[in-house]
Amino acid sequence: MKGEYSVSLKRIIDELKLKEFYMPDDPENLLVYSKAIDRPGLQLVGHMDYFDEDQIVVFGMTEYSFLREMEEEERLKHLEPIMSRRPPAVIIARDITPIEVMIDCAKKYEVPLLTTTDDTSDLTAALVSFLNVELAPRITRHGVLVEVYGEGCLIIGNSGVGKSETAIELIKRGHRLIADDAVEIKRVSKKSLVGSSPDNIRHFIEVRGIGIINARRIFGMGAVKMSEKIDMVINMELWDSTKVYDRMGMDNEYMEILGIEVPVVTIPVKPGRNLAIIIEVAAMNQRQKRMGYNGAQELLQNLGMDISPDDIGRKKIDTNW
Repeated sequence: MKGEYSVSLKRIIDELKLKEFYMPDDPENLLVYSKAIDRPGLQLVGHMDYFDEDQIVVFGMTEYSFLREMEEEERLKHLEPIMSRRPPAVIIARDITPIEVMIDCAKKYEVPLLTTTDDTSDLTAALVSFLNVELAPRITRHGVLVEVYGEGCLIIGNSGVGKSETAIELIKRGHRLIADDAVEIKRVSKKSLVGSSPDNIRHFIEVRGIGIINARRIFGMGAVKMSEKIDMVINMELWDSTKVYDRMGMDNEYMEILGIEVPVVTIPVKPGRNLAIIIEVAAMNQRQKRMGYNGAQELLQNLGMDISPDDIGRKKIDTNW
């Protein structure tokens, strides 16, 4: 069963700087759906029970030396069961020239044959890393993503609360914009989320009263970034005098995005508050918490209260985002 997302073979070739040895079609039209890759050790000796034809096949020195010791007919016997499944591509590492029977099988079953000078370990690591990002589960949500002191801060809140204006102030203070209005979020691992901007609106910000501006052209290349890991969420909401806001920071709030828990800080918005500075402090404080330090916990201990890490609560919040 094919995955929900795909990436063209052309993008893989360009990213990993692969050389085309045989290409049956325009690589832009050839799609890869699987994040996993296959080193065909067991398959070369005939064990095909769990072979996934959606996976790219990588041949290294081990597989090549196994085939090199055989006669031509014996090589075909071991190679054809793999090539007949028509994997999306076969990549040969270490700049090894494909043997004749592999070329013939690739042409017979129209399997792209690629080569690279990289060794097998480097090729495998780079390929898996690239596919994990390109084929990651993803959502697009309304918000602003900025990098503040190396922390990826996803700013959310109702339309008109001041997210874009705060982002501009942060840019002026030396931080970087990743996305405004629409943030594409990918789960690149079981613990990591990466956010970026849709291509057609990248670097643009909407400012009410002024219109659309291009942050890269106004503030320079140092003011923007293509993507960033999401370390925390800043939930901006209009000040509600009937609501009790956290003044100690003992409880850790979080929200789930694509099944991953992300720390949340709720910032009430009202005239006179410098939101950019507050977000800077929130980013630095979140980094300290991740490193094991909690300022509120230390204060209470200095006041003679017996506070342990187990006393720090966790609360899942729901927003309209």
